[in-house]
Amino acid sequence: MTAQDDGWTGMGWDWTDHDDIRRRLEQGADPESWSGGRPLQRAAVFGSAQVVEELAGRVADVDALENGVTALWEAVVSRKPDNALALVAAGADPWRELISGWSPGRLSLAGPTPDLFALPAGERGLSEAERTTAEEGARLVEALGSFYHDGTGLACVAGIGAAEAVSRLQATPADPGLVAELLEDLPAYELDEILPFIGVTSVPGGCVVTQPWGYAPYMPGVLTRLSAGTVCYGLYVNPKSGSQGGIARDGAIEGWDLSPGGGPDQGDTAEEVLASYLYQYHAVAYACAFAGLRLTDARAVTGPCDVWVQLPRRDYWSR
Repeated sequence: MTAQDDGWTGMGWDWTDHDDIRRRLEQGADPESWSGGRPLQRAAVFGSAQVVEELAGRVADVDALENGVTALWEAVVSRKPDNALALVAAGADPWRELISGWSPGRLSLAGPTPDLFALPAGERGLSEAERTTAEEGARLVEALGSFYHDGTGLACVAGIGAAEAVSRLQATPADPGLVAELLEDLPAYELDEILPFIGVTSVPGGCVVTQPWGYAPYMPGVLTRLSAGTVCYGLYVNPKSGSQGGIARDGAIEGWDLSPGGGPDQGDTAEEVLASYLYQYHAVAYACAFAGLRLTDARAVTGPCDVWVQLPRRDYWSR
């Protein structure tokens, strides 16, 4: 085996072929290292329980850390219960605290398999507030369902309705006929032509400003105007680079270039870990939940909106 060939050459996203991985290991592939990372962590997310069991039996420490977390944490966050159980059978510790007081076992209590691990006597479970947050997260994700949202811009605003949002933006009613035409044939228009048109809908907890074809609601000048005396979360689902988030509070940008819908990261607060876990791959739900919006369906995002309005021409990129 050459220095350039560590035995894992050609391995990509799929780590489910047990026969292939066992063959590689028997031919000298390193169970502790793959492309700068650990094969066990990779298999915990992208592999099968059989592959996880194979690798777990060959590593020195089944709870070795990569980026501050164990393979078991990765399996739990990725909703791979069979892989998680294989790791525990190999000696992984479900109750080892890793990020802001969360362990893989405690995090699993908030997910779709809360009975995955038995809670030992004296081990901390979910608080009442965390349980309520988890239940609302599951409800919100189900209520929104699945829909195509690439290219969508949103502003989720706490505590104000559609009429107040329109007033804060100094927007004017859009011509219904023109809106109907552009919705019928969006490709016929240049983005600059239709960027000023946004939809606004009142929802339980506040309102949603939406643009299914562009980033207008996400622009800083929109978010700061909407957030006076409250908070809002802006989202643009960029087709090229993924979900981009921003937080505005009381007229000022508080956070920018965020990644809603991603998994928990080192440095997250306890609340951020839980939210990132609950809304992983659900950026729209994350944005709504951040502002405390309790949508019952996706209408406020996808339409038909309560009202279509036109933004006045101004510089919305200045903060």
